[in-house]
Amino acid sequence: MAKITRKDVEYVARLARLELTDAEKEKFTVQLEKILDYIDQLNKLDTKDTPPTSHVLPLKNVWRKDELSQCSGEIREALLKNAPDREGNFFKVKKVIE
Repeated sequence: MAKITRKDVEYVARLARLELTDAEKEKFTVQLEKILDYIDQLNKLDTKDTPPTSHVLPLKNVWRKDELSQCSGEIREALLKNAPDREGNFFKVKKVIE
């Protein structure tokens, strides 16, 4: 298995737009190496007869209907008064798509 290097940690930090100290880079290099070593141990296990599961408990999503409802002008105003900026009955936010 490939060893995690400090350069790998710096590359991932740059992708994530994180500024790390030298101590953090060293710490994360060691931690990521341990994580990959553990995953390597798991990969050695024979799981041929293990059925695939998405969750250990038999859970199912419970969805509610998406229903339109009206709110009173009083409630709307109470909500909108918390907005840093608004336009009519809407929150106004900065453009996030370039």
